[in-house]
Amino acid sequence: MSIGGKLKELRILKGLTQEELADRAELSKGFISQVERDLTSPSIATLMDILQCLGTTIGEFFNEAPEEQIVFEKNDYFIKEDPELKNEIQWIIPNAQKNTMEPIRLTLGVGGSTYPDSPHEGEEFGYVLSGSILIHLGNRTYKAKKGESFYYTSDKTHYLESRSGATILWVSSPPSF
Repeated sequence: MSIGGKLKELRILKGLTQEELADRAELSKGFISQVERDLTSPSIATLMDILQCLGTTIGEFFNEAPEEQIVFEKNDYFIKEDPELKNEIQWIIPNAQKNTMEPIRLTLGVGGSTYPDSPHEGEEFGYVLSGSILIHLGNRTYKAKKGESFYYTSDKTHYLESRSGATILWVSSPPSF
């Protein structure tokens, strides 16, 4: 694991420059740069300070749980064709057919976003009808564009954002609005 690379990814995700992170952590920009390039290693105390400035804990930072797939492209879909009935079923989220969901339609304007939602029990998925969105889950961000779908459990702080406008079909179970 590259501690520096992971810190850089987290810093960029939070929208901070090296200088801004250094100011917040009371370190030099050069030190942050060296850490991000794995040229030096911070002490545990310094790493904890940096992580606090980035809004995470040392436990979350070193969590090695495999990252689950959030965004699904067309080649991820499961398609069942019935030539006798002349129809086709597309499962756009693997295993979603076993879940209970309540659909809503949401249009995000340019620069629009949903309000950050606190962690809660449930799951959410959606399909991007037009435009593109950013899906913020905890400390991670995923991009989904027209024709792609997304799925996540609601156990982390989460919200959707669009910088250029988007229309999505958004499904939440149980409804949280």
